[in-house]
Amino acid sequence: MKSKLLLSLLAVAIAGSAVAQVKVEDAIKWRQSGYAVMAWNMGKLKGMLVDNPGSFNKDQAVAAANTIAALANSGMGALYVPGSDKGKGWVETRVKPELFTDGEGVKKVAMAFNKEANELAKVAAAGDAAAIKAQFGKVGETCKGCHDKFRKDEK
Repeated sequence: MKSKLLLSLLAVAIAGSAVAQVKVEDAIKWRQSGYAVMAWNMGKLKGMLVDNPGSFNKDQAVAAANTIAALANSGMGALYVPGSDKGKGWVETRVKPELFTDGEGVKKVAMAFNKEANELAKVAAAGDAAAIKAQFGKVGETCKGCHDKFRKDEK
């Protein structure tokens, strides 16, 4: 048991130091990529639940919801390294500097998103399109809450 704990702590320390050594541009690219995958999956759900409900496919809904939950739980917050409020990944970052100074606000929006994304995966597994649509709306609200507070408008 002690050796498993030691190995776990060592793995966390190595991962933490690896992220700490990431170039700002790489951190921005990686998080932009993660959010692009998330947006693509949100778009798939929107298409089958809102835009064209007749196209609902349980397996695709489950896959999209699981991807969103996986990204929510991936630790992407570690990619907000100091200095990454400015600079370019694939495109100029749109992070507001407040993200780096409002720890409580960030924690609040991140926890809300994780909670709702995990619930989306659970609801999707049951396959009820109406319930998935309702939960999808809750996930979208958490996305908007973070965007409104911590993301600059597109120019």
